[in-house]
This record gives sequence, C-alpha cells and structure tokens, in this order.
Amino acid sequence: MLDDFEDRRVTLDEAEIYLRIGGEGPPLLLLHGYPQTHLVWHAVALVLAREFTLVMPDLRGYGQSRGPAPDPEHRNYAKRAMARDMVALMDSLGHERFLLAGHDRGGRVGYRLCLDHPGRVARFAALDIIPTLDTWEEMDADKALGTYHWPFLAVPAPVPERLIGADPDFYIRHLLDRWAGRSDALDPRAVAAYVEQFHRPSVLSATCEDYRAGATLDRAHDREDRDAGRRLDCPVLVIWGRGYAASKAASPAEAWRRWADEVQEVALDCGHFVAEEEPQACAAALGGFLRGSL
Repeated sequence: MLDDFEDRRVTLDEAEIYLRIGGEGPPLLLLHGYPQTHLVWHAVALVLAREFTLVMPDLRGYGQSRGPAPDPEHRNYAKRAMARDMVALMDSLGHERFLLAGHDRGGRVGYRLCLDHPGRVARFAALDIIPTLDTWEEMDADKALGTYHWPFLAVPAPVPERLIGADPDFYIRHLLDRWAGRSDALDPRAVAAYVEQFHRPSVLSATCEDYRAGATLDRAHDREDRDAGRRLDCPVLVIWGRGYAASKAASPAEAWRRWADEVQEVALDCGHFVAEEEPQACAAALGGFLRGSL
C-alpha cells in the first residue's frame, strides 16, 4: 500500500519517526489515530498527492515509529511531546509553514501543535473528534459507555496492556467493527497492519500511554489554554461521520468554535473512519479547504 510514496526514517531527540512522503505541491502533514498507522491515508493520498506534498508519519510508538519509554507523569506520550515530534519532522524536511489534517489521536496532536507552535500551520482539519478537554467534560453515562476505551486504556499499567495483549486480534478488530459505519469498507491489508502492530509490547505500552496522557496532562494543557484564552490561529475544518457513536447527538463543530474563530464543517454518511469509509468525499473536502492557502 502507498507503494508510490517514498519511505523514510527520521531520528529526532526523543523518537525515531517512520513516514511515507510523496506528491507535489504545498506540504500537507497527515496524522493518523488509534488503533491505526499512516496507512489510514492510503485512499485519500492517491487524490491529494496531485496537489500537495504529503507527509504521512506513524506517531511516536505507533506502527514502525519508535518512542521513548513511558514515564510516571505520561509526559513522553502527551500530545505536546508528539506535536514537538511533528514540528521537528517538518523542520527536517524544510517546511517552516504547512497544512495539517489529523484523524482521531492525530487530530489531538494536530490542535496541540497549532496551540503550542502558532504560525506554523496555515490551515487545520480535524477528522471526527472534539478537543480532549471537551470530551472529558461532556462525558456522561451514555457517552462513557459509547467511548469506554478512553477510561479503560487510561487505567494504570499493566492492566490494559495485559488484557489487550492476551488477544490483540480480537480487541483491535472489535474496536474497528465498533467504530466503523461499515467495517467491510476498511481495506483488509490496512486492517492486518493495524492489528499486527499490537503484537509488539512496545506498541501496547505506547498506545496506552497515549490515553493515560489524554486523561491527565493533555486535559490539563487544554484547560490551561482555555483559561488563558488561547485559541487556534488558523481556520479549522471539521469532517465528521454521522454514523459514529460519539457524533450522533450533534455536530462537533460547535465545540471547535470554542477554540477557533473560523470553523467550517463537512458531515459524511459513514462511521468514524471517514478517510477510509468515504475517501473520495473526504479528499474532496480536504482539497477544497486546503487548496490555495499556502
């Protein structure tokens, strides 16, 4: 998959990042979510590469990237640390200013990058999420059941690592089926890669640390920014799936308007995996929003 794109490894201060890169035009950083890898972009990349230079990394600890060992305060997998990776990665490629789209956890890295490094991102697209602080503050009994993985994965080590590691194929496929509008819309080759990575203890550890950081430091960083009145300094596009459990109640755009002055939205008839379930519509929405802005 993504055979037309060059694969690279970039060693940073705290991580070794694996990425695929290719296309022609302004730089566009594409960040994946949980429990996936850069392969989430395999279908939209074929369209977007006609107009943009695509940079598609695995986040630290995910896929073929390597991250630091967990730390007691979860700083090594906070979105602030992951965002620093991405800024350093783009610097290494010669991109001072760039476009950014992130799905799921990648969207959280994306808006943290915008907040911590103002001026670096010309436009930001968040795929099927609301900010982390808003997610925790809006969680009630129904939402907790719908997104039970948030508190489960944040339980102290080694509980989720041991439970998932006992049968990673079952657990990851369970999540993919649970979140997809149509699980058969996901390419079996991509699904196999998503599942395979969870056979490695380092990925199990890193991905749980990602959620532990989400329950602690990420939430605290969001609250500090909100209390200080900090906002995203670029236009935001929200692409969301009407069929995803967390999105059925209402559009996520209203949550983003609390964080950005200019927010657009595109709703698609699919589940959580908008880039894989509706790649043509997702690519068209991203292209229309990002085109001509750099």
